[in-house]
Amino acid sequence: MKLGLINSAWVQAQQPTVFGLQKTKEIGFDSVDIFVDPLDLDVRERRLIKDECDRLSLPIVSLPCVAVGLIDFNSSVRAFHIQRAMAYLDLAYEYEAKNVLLVIGEYIWNREVIAPQEQWQLGVNAVRALGQRAGELDLEIVLELEPFPLSLVNTVDTMVRFLNEVELSNVKANLDISHLVLSHVPAGEIRRLKGRVGHVHLSDCDGRVHGDLPPGRGVVPFEQYLREIKDLALGNRAISIELEYSPQPEKIVEWVEEAYRETNKLLQKLALRD
Repeated sequence: MKLGLINSAWVQAQQPTVFGLQKTKEIGFDSVDIFVDPLDLDVRERRLIKDECDRLSLPIVSLPCVAVGLIDFNSSVRAFHIQRAMAYLDLAYEYEAKNVLLVIGEYIWNREVIAPQEQWQLGVNAVRALGQRAGELDLEIVLELEPFPLSLVNTVDTMVRFLNEVELSNVKANLDISHLVLSHVPAGEIRRLKGRVGHVHLSDCDGRVHGDLPPGRGVVPFEQYLREIKDLALGNRAISIELEYSPQPEKIVEWVEEAYRETNKLLQKLALRD
């Protein structure tokens, strides 16, 4: 597999685009995931990202898209968020990426006002529409399993059910290892998603609260999960390190270097990196 980095690590530390991409390549990553909103992206920045990645031979694999409005009960709001996610697909095609990663959000009002099944069906319908468009562009949609109690997809059970109901082969799961730990999903459960995983995120946490820390700073038993991921035979797909909101943004280079070093050790030990 390839070892990638989500560039939000640099963005949230207020580092310029070119600096972040150059450091990503210099540190040794094979690929990058680009965290941008196409509706906010200046045309010069849009072009700069692709040109710099091409110059560095740093392929763009994924575009993360937080799209919690896909299950909004207001049809106008939902329609906007579907169109916004379509813009991510267009940008992913332009960037020659492999997938758009979707975070589809949570049930509102504690699942008490609107029937949970109704919100679930809105999500299925929206993702199916996006998956059909992705298929036309030879792209995949990968759904992130979120570790929060009200997230639509927060266990392997709910992921399998959601993928079954969408019924599109190019709509797959994203496995975030720290999310699996926070959701108390045993490593062996991953086997149920064989053939249905399109992307992997990796970070550490304290086992209680969402953290996105470099490996080794928390309690995640990475080898258990990575061995199961290896058995999925994902080929040249990417494991992307996710580092969010560093407590010391002035030391972001050291933060990313540490994450790369520790993750690479794990992947080399398990013969999981190409």
